[in-house]
Amino acid sequence: MQHKDGSERAPLPSDAVRLAMMEAVAGKLLVTATYNGREMTLAPHTLILRHGEMYAGALNLDKTWRSDESPRLGYFKLAGLSDVTVTRKQFEPIAGFQDTVPQADDQLVLAVA
Repeated sequence: MQHKDGSERAPLPSDAVRLAMMEAVAGKLLVTATYNGREMTLAPHTLILRHGEMYAGALNLDKTWRSDESPRLGYFKLAGLSDVTVTRKQFEPIAGFQDTVPQADDQLVLAVA
């Protein structure tokens, strides 16, 4: 797969995606990835397990927020992420971040400290 910068990268297998996202959450590191055909930069705050599938709770830094809207986490199914690259750029968690799960039967796997 070719990226905007012209580089070629093979999609990471799901185990590699999971390990990359765990590294990013633990180190508060930004991630670049493709999700639903769109390249984006994510600040992953949590990993959760929902119905046997793993999701990243992440701030999409490429999203445009309305001036009256506070940035919040979106949930990205790891199986839908490709071209995942953990950067060396650290992020600050969202102000007031709490490591709670969005749905009652979700299980928290990992969260930024």
